[in-house]
Amino acid sequence: MASSRHPSANGSASCEAAELSDDQRQQALRDRGELPGHIACIMDGNGRWAQARGEARVVGHHEGVASVRDVTEACAELGVDYLTLYTFSTENWERPDAEINALMELLVQTVKDERATLMENGVRLQVIGDVSELPASCQDALRQTRCETAENDRMTLTLALSYSGRWEILRAARDLAAKVADGECAPDDIDAALFEEHLDTSGMPDPDLLVRTGGEFRLSNFLLWQSAYTEFYITDAFWPAFRRGQLYEAVRSYQDRDRRFGRIEHPSDEDAPHTT
Repeated sequence: MASSRHPSANGSASCEAAELSDDQRQQALRDRGELPGHIACIMDGNGRWAQARGEARVVGHHEGVASVRDVTEACAELGVDYLTLYTFSTENWERPDAEINALMELLVQTVKDERATLMENGVRLQVIGDVSELPASCQDALRQTRCETAENDRMTLTLALSYSGRWEILRAARDLAAKVADGECAPDDIDAALFEEHLDTSGMPDPDLLVRTGGEFRLSNFLLWQSAYTEFYITDAFWPAFRRGQLYEAVRSYQDRDRRFGRIEHPSDEDAPHTT
């Protein structure tokens, strides 16, 4: 699980990008190398971004929505197949009630406001996590947007809401244990493929690239099973300051990685040691 920390965008790359249109920057990335098929984001730093400006934390959450919109549109335009955003963790329920209520209201309004944009960009919305814990208004807004975007096939946007990686793994284990007890399968039938069918992300590929803003080096209970061989890109920038330009830098970093998945390359005949 490789990682890379970037305080800010590379200066020379930023200067070069400033001379190109956004379409040209995207095409340059496609020409440069393989794109990540699945990008996941831990959107950290909304509150700290606001507090650094003397604003209430909720202001940072509102500005973070603008980053979600820009990054989602950029991923769809670039050709990324899956984008998964860590929107609200189970641990976030421990925050002050006022902040939670503001977040839930913002979620409802954003999901409603962005339906047309999702449709225009061919983006399908999915949700993972214990959605039953969300207020009814949130569940209704999510359900309607999921239904309206279900046939879109340009990109899948997944929101992790009331989500916990440990909870997801435990639930999958319990489901499989119940099937064994009911005689539906034997313990020896349980392999990685069967286990993954019982995760919330069933049918989705594992993330190729995980972006974490805010400068922290931890997974924070996000996609624990799925991130076994994910490449990490960690930036000091807070999420409200992370837009498509910073996304392109993350993709460039990903393209520079050597992804071996625990394997080593067999030496070529020229590189192999000679024996006499």
